[in-house]
Amino acid sequence: MRDGMRDDFDAVLAAVGPRLRELRHRRSVTLTALSETTGIPVSTLSRLESGHRKPGLELLLPLARAYQMPLDELVGAPASGDPRVYPQPITRHGMTVIPLTRKPGGLQAFKHILPAGLTDRDRDPDPRSHEGYHWLYVLNGRLRLVLGDRDLVLGAGEVAEFDTHLPHWFGNADARPVEFLSILGPQGERFHVRARYRPS
Repeated sequence: MRDGMRDDFDAVLAAVGPRLRELRHRRSVTLTALSETTGIPVSTLSRLESGHRKPGLELLLPLARAYQMPLDELVGAPASGDPRVYPQPITRHGMTVIPLTRKPGGLQAFKHILPAGLTDRDRDPDPRSHEGYHWLYVLNGRLRLVLGDRDLVLGAGEVAEFDTHLPHWFGNADARPVEFLSILGPQGERFHVRARYRPS
């Protein structure tokens, strides 16, 4: 490693302890609570924050998860200079999902594309529930959203927000394609725009 790079690396490592202490204080988290969340002993966390323990991945990864931030942001690594996200589309059951965020934990954003074809009204929905909170916004087309005992159709520009413990399912409302954005958050996250349900 060149001397300049070694100096930068050493500076980042030396700043990790104070940075972690400041982050914990800013979030009003005790060492005991952080220990319970991460499984790292209180004494190890204390030594890490005071600079008496070198920060290794076995400590930093659980802390990044606990604070819901990327590892490079947690340790204050120099910016790479390229803020662009290079999404890798995933196609399942005919639907294409494009991840729009890259940080672990916290809010995750996706673009969904449902191709034109057989309307989902011609097949039975299969609502599922899971941990978290969901917000979605229809860009184009008409989206069918089954939410608990409600069967809704959202058009372009409409928004829905719901706790994902409530069984839910979505698909095409007609034979045309649908594009929508979705943001998934952990339990307890809330958004400011709420869907207004109108009886059909």
